Amino acid sequence: MNLRTISEINERILDGEATVLTAGELKELVINDEAPSADEVDVVTAATCGVMSGTAAVMHFRVSEPGSFRKAVSAELNGIPAYPGPCPNENLGSVDLFIYGTAHSSTDPDYGGGFLLRDLLLGSEVHVKVTSEDGSVVESTVTLNDIETARIIGTRMAFRNYTAIVNPSDKPAKSIFNAFEMPPHCGGLSFSGCGDINPLENDPGMEFIRRGTSVLLNGARGLVLGEGTRSSPEKPNLMLSGDLHDMNPAYIGGFRTAAGPEIFNTIAVPLPVTSERVFERLMVLNSDIRIPVADVRDRSRVIHDLTYADTWAGDERPAYNPEFCSDCSSCLAAERCPTHAIDNGVDLYKCFGCGVCAFSCPYGVYEMDTGEVRIGDRAVPIICRQSDRVRASRLALELKELIENGDFLIGGC
Repeated sequence: MNLRTISEINERILDGEATVLTAGELKELVINDEAPSADEVDVVTAATCGVMSGTAAVMHFRVSEPGSFRKAVSAELNGIPAYPGPCPNENLGSVDLFIYGTAHSSTDPDYGGGFLLRDLLLGSEVHVKVTSEDGSVVESTVTLNDIETARIIGTRMAFRNYTAIVNPSDKPAKSIFNAFEMPPHCGGLSFSGCGDINPLENDPGMEFIRRGTSVLLNGARGLVLGEGTRSSPEKPNLMLSGDLHDMNPAYIGGFRTAAGPEIFNTIAVPLPVTSERVFERLMVLNSDIRIPVADVRDRSRVIHDLTYADTWAGDERPAYNPEFCSDCSSCLAAERCPTHAIDNGVDLYKCFGCGVCAFSCPYGVYEMDTGEVRIGDRAVPIICRQSDRVRASRLALELKELIENGDFLIGGC
């Protein structure tokens, strides 16, 4: 049964009468048998946060005075390779650049594009090195305020379906799917996906999430450009764009893995409740959502099935117990922390809730119950979450407040 149109919902938003819930709030009501009826809710804000490899930035800025070099053929920002083009900007002293979120620094193996973009948002000066076609080199520094154009393009974001990873072999295995080498003999499980608060789990047929849909991308107002690369009806994902200048560094950053730095992003999407059928889809819970478990050496080889209810049990952030510290010459938790959040404690602003510190410290300095799953007759600990429901829930709440204040309409900013 149809309840209301999107236009009617937008009218309610502008009048300050719309009832908005975050996906997390709705799921909690469902679990507690207190779910509202469809006619009591106008909009649900769903969100996800996680490692999203298909992230790039398009930038344009001045490097030096006009005429100082003819045309850039290569560039680096804080050692991160950037790719000049498509406009040559001949003799203008400026460059157009593409920078990949997964690019690795030429000088620091733990530093990548995701860390660079976050540093820019924090106001840090970035070292720029440009090589011209004649071999001359021009160097300078820039901040985000100096960069006229800085847009994030996500080619593959917010996957509805992910795969959990284990290593059944008898040797450790490096992978982007874990912060450190995957232990052998199924010694640990890594997974991604925010489960039942993920936008595409709540709109699996992409009825409302489609080209032109307004979203929040890392806190900035962004747009869905269409379906992302490798998207399919069974495993949809999104192509998104937003202005880096408007983003919040709390929602974007680098994430170290055993195979090098990656990047994480946070996305929130408003979902209008236009019918009973739509509302029924929004009632999906973690226990309803399948997540296959695959061999790290071959992700097409599924060896077990779980649900997100199996993986999202436990704590959201670690506790810090300094009295247990043995002052190791090399802190394994700090070495492995994907977001550099370990330094004489846990920096909760940087912390991703991945659980790596708790698994890595043998003395219990970092305490966090991330749960375990059963694969056959084996109990397998969850050793790395590559998604963060805390960040996702915060952005869903920000979007809810924008809508309640009449500052964000469905289908348009």
